[in-house]
Amino acid sequence: MNFTSFSKQTNPYTLLKQRPQWHGENMMDSGIETEDLTIPDSSVDTGIFSQTNRGRVAIFIDGSSLFYTALQLGIEIDYAKLLYCLTEGAKLLRAFFYTGVDRNNEKQQGFLLWMRRNGYRVVTKELVQFPDGSKKANLDVEMAVDMINLVPYYDTAVLVSGDGDLAYAVNAIAYKGVRVEIVSVRSMASDSLIDVADCFIDLDTIKQHIQKDPNSAYNYRPLSNTSVQ
Repeated sequence: MNFTSFSKQTNPYTLLKQRPQWHGENMMDSGIETEDLTIPDSSVDTGIFSQTNRGRVAIFIDGSSLFYTALQLGIEIDYAKLLYCLTEGAKLLRAFFYTGVDRNNEKQQGFLLWMRRNGYRVVTKELVQFPDGSKKANLDVEMAVDMINLVPYYDTAVLVSGDGDLAYAVNAIAYKGVRVEIVSVRSMASDSLIDVADCFIDLDTIKQHIQKDPNSAYNYRPLSNTSVQ
């Protein structure tokens, strides 16, 4: 398993109000409740974080990046398994899923409804069509703002993205005492992002724990009379 840790035994920052915050020794009474999760029967103890005291965890997932990563790995993500894998050994504050949306895509709307009802806070932005016909929605700003604003309420940030544009925000929260874990595949992860993180987890090494079973399906109801395939 490729699990590269850059964490130090002692906290190098002098500006922390608590020492060290990412070990969860003196968790703040934030007034924000953690998510209550019911572990599915299919969840697997990966052992990735068994030696790490992660405290309270906040997860930030770049939906588009994860989609293309899954294509590269040749798997379909089981988002229930992914959530429990990433929260192993910790309390979940929030799990954010950022994605561009096409309001006319019934299947996508049904999937996002399932996500909202199964532990995720979904943040969306309308897709913008470019002259070449491609569609894209950039949510880097939304991710960065949420990571920074929520710093007082979590100890560990799990960023599922390899986008180097997020390196500055990651470095900013690291200087506030947050432990940062980057989850991606090495070929799609920016060196500038990895360099400011505490550890990097290669999705290729844990794909067997997060991939969807061939016969499983997301149980959600269509939003209209149109059936969702």
